[in-house]
Amino acid sequence: MASVNPPPITVSTHPTPHAMRLGYLGLVPFVLGALLVWLLQSEAHAEAHFYVVDALAKYAAVIGSFLAGIHWGLAMRGGAAKMDKRFSWGVVPSLVAWVGVVMPAYAGLVVQGVTLIVCYLIDRRHYPAWGAAAWLTLRFRLTAVAALSCFIAAAGT
Repeated sequence: MASVNPPPITVSTHPTPHAMRLGYLGLVPFVLGALLVWLLQSEAHAEAHFYVVDALAKYAAVIGSFLAGIHWGLAMRGGAAKMDKRFSWGVVPSLVAWVGVVMPAYAGLVVQGVTLIVCYLIDRRHYPAWGAAAWLTLRFRLTAVAALSCFIAAAGT
């Protein structure tokens, strides 16, 4: 039986307007979460405050895992041994994010924010080689707002 190779997957060189809208929409939980952490600080809102902090930490963990998953997907299409680093990186942010979720909020949200920044720095190193350097402006903006939201929320816990 002859093997059939699928056509190579190409990386979109520029973010589409739709991708940009979705990226910015993904910031809503970060910004709203950081704002609510500060607005719900009174004793009367203690339970709501806990849920907002918990939700923000978990959302940040999901986003960090999503960003790392891009590397896993690209490694799957490569097939070469040099792709092992991409596979490895594809799980590191998820593991770190999991630790951040189970930590006390004041520390865990800092871990999540730092993880998002590290994901951006790794992407900045690799995106040009994938022909996706044009995505870095969007990635920087999204990372800056998301990480800053985590840090602001951590300060409010």
